[in-house]
Amino acid sequence: MVSTYPVKVQPSGNQYLSPSQDSTNIYPNQQLLPLTARVNRDDFLEIGGCDVTKLVQQFGSPLYILDETTLRIACQQYRDTFKKYYKGESQVLYASKAWNCLAVCAIVASEGLGIDVVSGGELYTALEAGVSPEKIYLHGNNKSRDELTLAIESGCTIVVDNWYELHTLVELATTNTAIRIMLRLTPGIECHTHEYIRTGHLDSKFGFDPNDLEEVFAFASKEPALNCVGVHAHIGSQIFELQPHRDLAAVMVQWLRDAAKYNLELTELNVGGGLGIKYTESDDPPSIEEWSKAICEVVQEACAAENLPLPKLLCEPGRSLIATACITAYTIGSAKTIPDIRTYVTIDGGMSDNPRPITYQSVYRAVVANKMSAPLTETVTVAGKHCESGDILIKNAPLPKTEPGDVLVVMATGAYNYSMASNYNRLPRPAAVLVANGEANLILQRETYQDIIRQDCLPERLK
Repeated sequence: MVSTYPVKVQPSGNQYLSPSQDSTNIYPNQQLLPLTARVNRDDFLEIGGCDVTKLVQQFGSPLYILDETTLRIACQQYRDTFKKYYKGESQVLYASKAWNCLAVCAIVASEGLGIDVVSGGELYTALEAGVSPEKIYLHGNNKSRDELTLAIESGCTIVVDNWYELHTLVELATTNTAIRIMLRLTPGIECHTHEYIRTGHLDSKFGFDPNDLEEVFAFASKEPALNCVGVHAHIGSQIFELQPHRDLAAVMVQWLRDAAKYNLELTELNVGGGLGIKYTESDDPPSIEEWSKAICEVVQEACAAENLPLPKLLCEPGRSLIATACITAYTIGSAKTIPDIRTYVTIDGGMSDNPRPITYQSVYRAVVANKMSAPLTETVTVAGKHCESGDILIKNAPLPKTEPGDVLVVMATGAYNYSMASNYNRLPRPAAVLVANGEANLILQRETYQDIIRQDCLPERLK
């Protein structure tokens, strides 16, 4: 049985480990390493009671190492803070695009969370993991008819993004049971984050334009094939500000008020997610509790002002639930020093297992798992092994003197690393293990070369 919070965080002299104190007020999104991280007597990094270097020996590298305790604590903190600060019903959903696989879906569901999915594949995975369809919400700006059919047949809620989808759902309706939907609207709220992960501003591919609000409500209220239960909005990802979320909640309560004019009794309000995490020492995101408290208070105040009953309040954290719970372990190989310019240290992975640096210019921190207390005497550029000059994971990384065979650990890789991984240069995707209480279980097998060519087809005339 995995321990729940509070837990005791192990002490260490390493700057990246959590402080030695009761973790009641420690939030995973504000840490650089998983909550169970410690340094053992050999000066090696342990996660979940497992020596990282031994995990690499057993399972190979690159290797995703997911700490079950940290993931469960984040789930519990979201779940419990919403219950603490919201007087009505609430439901936390895991935004599984961050990392969707059977094991992750099963863990978050066991903590009472629902699942937010954005494709037929993610929906199928959640169902296969045993998640109740009543707690699954399907998103997407261009859902296929097959995906919509799967969602209808499974009984999950469909978050409708546009007019085309509304009309398609009416066409697909075949039974006396109305299709359960929510409406995604664009709130026109800007926030300070990367332009690729801003979704709430008006110039976004997601959601109905607010100018169409009344027409959309009128259509939904008159269509018997649709059971519209609520509204949804999302303003972006990796956000450190609370005010945009407060503004969003207030705007959305006004949507509930407007819907009532069309005899739409909307009972659910989904404020999305977007809370940021700590990727570097200078990052200072709000805690899970601070974010939850702000959302709950604004919704309750706005509903009271509009004389509206409290809706069921939903949110969809992804990154802040799982990012810090995972690290990626690599084996160091070659090095190249260019005098007066830089030193490159190369690992056995790179942009195929973590495309975020080359895609979003994301910044990470790293440690050497077998030299945790060694002085940081080098500043190096951590380069991947792909045939791409831009395959750089970390620029100017402070590390101890490294040698081939050392195990480099990149922190906070649980969100959008495996889920965005590729076979660029035909590299097999890494394995992933779940660690807890000194035990490691494989949750994703390492791909083989045979896996890579499995879908290849060679015409007879070329044989």
